[in-house]
Amino acid sequence: MKLYSSEHHFDYPWTTITAANWQKYPNEMSSHVIGVDVLRREVYPETKILRTERLITCKQPVPKWLSMLTGGDNISYVREVSEVDLVNRTLTLRSNNMTMNHLLSVYEVVVYRPDPEDPNRTIFKQEAEITAYASFRRLCDKIEDFSVERFGQNALKGKIGFEGVLHYLDSEWIENRYLKHVRKELNVVTQEATEIVSDVTKKTSVILSEVNELTSEVISEVAGKTSGAIQEVSEKTSSVLSEVTDITSKTNSVLYQVTRLVKGGIFRGSND
Repeated sequence: MKLYSSEHHFDYPWTTITAANWQKYPNEMSSHVIGVDVLRREVYPETKILRTERLITCKQPVPKWLSMLTGGDNISYVREVSEVDLVNRTLTLRSNNMTMNHLLSVYEVVVYRPDPEDPNRTIFKQEAEITAYASFRRLCDKIEDFSVERFGQNALKGKIGFEGVLHYLDSEWIENRYLKHVRKELNVVTQEATEIVSDVTKKTSVILSEVNELTSEVISEVAGKTSGAIQEVSEKTSSVLSEVTDITSKTNSVLYQVTRLVKGGIFRGSND
């Protein structure tokens, strides 16, 4: 059996690490991971633990000398059981290979916990036990050495890949938080604008109603006064017309008398 261990820190809070863990795959550095399926998920309210079981599918080439033992198949499956402990603030992942585990057993434990000296950092600790099963000790040693080397390479790529995922998600979350804040502010402004418009509409309606009432009163008053004036003018006009008619009648009568006198020779000269 060979042991592999490493320790690292991420410059992100434990809460960010825990959330990003579910979106770790796929990433460019861990291209050998081609599938992740959730088999079971349970919550334990009394201990505040979330336990998840996942099946991870990997595809990567193996040496020709080892493919003779594995049958040339480069697809392998890994079972992972994770626990998010909110009380102790730890994320623990335990995994073991399910493919060819009668020839090679890999048991890995990864623990993420907050850095006690810096809450914005998370400590990463990884340990693995790699055991080969073969008839010859020399063959076992060769398989275990190769597996430790390959495991270390994948572990390094996994850390770099996770850093990329963290950077991307953290930027996305920051943008989402900003957009959420902007949307909240817009909602407040929209609500205030709606209230102002509603208030102005009500006041405008009241003012228009008062203006309409006053206009109606003025029109009615003007109409009343105009009607009286027209009536008075009409009466005076009738009176004047009556007088004019009377004068015209008298004038016509005088003209008639004058005409008769003229015809009777009253205005003839003494020589006639």
